[in-house]
Amino acid sequence: MASATGVPEHVHGGRGTSEEEPLLGLRGDASQKEGTPLYLNLWLGTAPIAQAGIWILAAIVWGAILSHKLIFFSAHPLLNSAGLLLATQAALILQPTHTPSQKRAGTLAHATLHLIALLSLISGLIVIELNKAGPGHEHFASPHAILGLLFYILIVLQALVGFTQYFTPGLYGGVDKAKRVYKWHRAAGYVISTLGLATVCAASWTTYSLGVAHLQHWAVVLASVLVVVGLVPRVRLSKFGLRG
Repeated sequence: MASATGVPEHVHGGRGTSEEEPLLGLRGDASQKEGTPLYLNLWLGTAPIAQAGIWILAAIVWGAILSHKLIFFSAHPLLNSAGLLLATQAALILQPTHTPSQKRAGTLAHATLHLIALLSLISGLIVIELNKAGPGHEHFASPHAILGLLFYILIVLQALVGFTQYFTPGLYGGVDKAKRVYKWHRAAGYVISTLGLATVCAASWTTYSLGVAHLQHWAVVLASVLVVVGLVPRVRLSKFGLRG
């Protein structure tokens, strides 16, 4: 449908924006422009805030671990923080897409980044499980461990649902039925991302952190908040069926 100026309502000023507005900000603040490279989505709108948060968070973890003698356990926080960083990139690159071609390219990049992130996270899980295999190691004895287990379970389920609904929609009874799952997949993604950040925050209160790594609680929490602040304003309510 065209406006009074003859320009389609979903395009404004040639910016290639869609009628789907982000949760906060002006129309187009978080929409990929036509003809622009996909990777620019990583810095569109409020993305720099999320980027600052996740890179600072990764730097805090890596700096704390690498400043001490590396042991087998060291791979656990290194791999998990890397996985969370990649998962954040996966969300950022897909959020601004709105045309069919953009959505397909964004989904493929999203899936690829999440696959690498998932492999990193699962490797981190294997490391901690092997580390706790010996005598004298308690399982799920801290909030960090409990949150971590829940995070691992949910992100694996999230990956399975995301992959099957897009690449094998027949499992859901067809493309149309699979698309009905999309909004729940998106909503779950934000919840799981927040859970992952909470797990890292809880890690700063573990025995290892308090006695060896010395992760600064305030710095970890602040970096995590920045990630959320950068991600949430780019959420499109229309994708959840709340506004068209």
